[in-house]
Amino acid sequence: MKVEAYAFQVSALSFHPSALNERSETVVMTNEYERMKAEFRQRTKAFASATIRFYCTLPKSRSEVQVLGKQLLRSGTSVAANYREASRARSDSEFVSKIDQCTQEADESMLWLELLRDDCCIRSDRLTWLLKESDELIAIFVTMSKKVKARIKEKS
Repeated sequence: MKVEAYAFQVSALSFHPSALNERSETVVMTNEYERMKAEFRQRTKAFASATIRFYCTLPKSRSEVQVLGKQLLRSGTSVAANYREASRARSDSEFVSKIDQCTQEADESMLWLELLRDDCCIRSDRLTWLLKESDELIAIFVTMSKKVKARIKEKS
């Protein structure tokens, strides 16, 4: 199974280019910010795609597996959809709301994966990767949310 790896510096993901004073630095940092934002969009899309591919491998004959799988399919694909919405947020508050939703959906995905593994005896490298990736995404989303909330608090 081929799984693309992504490396991110979490602190840079919540960087806001308006914090810079010099125009030349702003252009460079904005380009870096936009690049990282695009890479993270791709990472959440890869998570959604891996979720879909994993769902397709689940046994169709076991109703409990299909029920949990459909729940995973909904929450796993919602991570990417909500991150796309967050990346287009019109305000810091809207961004935080969408990122917090991403955190919830990634955490819910982790629950369905754990139940499939622990209670339905589903084992695969893809499931292991999805568990690890959902945990990493949660950590990144929480960090992003905290940093933007701190920035909102500083402004007020």
